Amino acid sequence: MSQILPYFVNIDPVAIAIGPIPLIEKTLTIHWYAVMYLLAFFSFWKLAEWRARKDPWRGWQEAEVADYLFYAFIGVILGGRIGYVLFYSGGLLFTDPLSIFRIWDGGMSFHGGFIGVLLVGLWYGRKTGRGFWNIADFSVPMVPLGLMFGRFGNFIGGELWGRKTEAAWGMIFPGSINSPLQGDALYQLYLTGALNAEARHPSQLYQAGLEGLLLFLILWFYSRKPRPAAAVSGMFLLGYGVFRSIVEFFRQPDAQLQFIAFDWLTMGQLLSLPMIIAGIILLFWAYRKSPPVQEV
Repeated sequence: MSQILPYFVNIDPVAIAIGPIPLIEKTLTIHWYAVMYLLAFFSFWKLAEWRARKDPWRGWQEAEVADYLFYAFIGVILGGRIGYVLFYSGGLLFTDPLSIFRIWDGGMSFHGGFIGVLLVGLWYGRKTGRGFWNIADFSVPMVPLGLMFGRFGNFIGGELWGRKTEAAWGMIFPGSINSPLQGDALYQLYLTGALNAEARHPSQLYQAGLEGLLLFLILWFYSRKPRPAAAVSGMFLLGYGVFRSIVEFFRQPDAQLQFIAFDWLTMGQLLSLPMIIAGIILLFWAYRKSPPVQEV
């Protein structure tokens, strides 16, 4: 009987290669990361436009969506990078301050991106006179799809893998293996079954499913009808915090941080705890103090 091997995650990070292009004699490459970011923002844009057009009671015009999305994009990128350097880089900000600008080196934090968008929402609310909760409640139902595409990008890139597992769906991520062998030599070793013990949870896919697709469905259907101001935002905070905390039990902690406390608490869980608490408080406050938005 032939041995069943775990899936070996070794996907070409380049989605499209064009060239070599005449005159410059270089090949234009588009990475999967870029494709996933484009899909994330495109899905937000089109879903937000659809809701603005279909539900006048939300108080949004289609033309406003692209304007807000431009500023939100800046908040996500800057906040995500700054958050990664502050929360996960193990003091890199102090030893190499310029690393905060090297986005191409990789490393983005959801919690940092969330803070960036939060600040953009506060500013945009003042700029347009809409108020923060109108912007937040309109925006957050589309956010999880963007998170889903981002986790697909992590999976394709073979990063942010899970902890070791003997489960049948465990996968082998070459970057997680401490071996002098690389490339084809490592793959040949894998074919012998010698790397089976290195199989790990595909936690990127768990996150894509939970804090991505499932949270999107929950928020999308919850927000179809008018809700009290801040209720949709509270549901997002609660849902993301809970789902992220669950997945952290399967995801390998960042090498430079490991466990923060108790031999199980991770940085992701620590940063998600305030989101869970804030989500519960917002939901309680919204239904106690704020009347539902009225349909028109």
